Amino acid sequence: MRRTHVVAALLVLAIGLLAGGCLDGTDQAATPETVVGEVPVAEPDTEALPALELTGDPAAGKTVFAGASSCGSCHTLADAGASGAVGPNLDESKPDTELVVTRVTNGQGGMPAFGEQLTPQQIADVAAYITQSTAG
Repeated sequence: MRRTHVVAALLVLAIGLLAGGCLDGTDQAATPETVVGEVPVAEPDTEALPALELTGDPAAGKTVFAGASSCGSCHTLADAGASGAVGPNLDESKPDTELVVTRVTNGQGGMPAFGEQLTPQQIADVAAYITQSTAG
């Protein structure tokens, strides 16, 4: 029984020392002097985005936006009468064509990928519609 108390006391002491050294109230952050190597910057793979090679039709894109893809259920876009609040407000973010094509094709974060559900032409169309209606 006595041995258990000694082990418990040592464990509490060790945790206290670790916490005292790690939780001293100062923030520690990586600095250029402490980081070894380089952080890779992920560039979008535009070669895998055939919609970027196409000319989009904004009128057809409005139909895609409101149709089966239900873009307006997540995004706000005044021209479409959409007031979704899950994804970014497109009127405020004013995305450019490349960003719209990349996100619609591949998704990111909470946005699902639609590259398997929409044709490259439909993606180009919705990108043209969004950029035209937001002046993105």
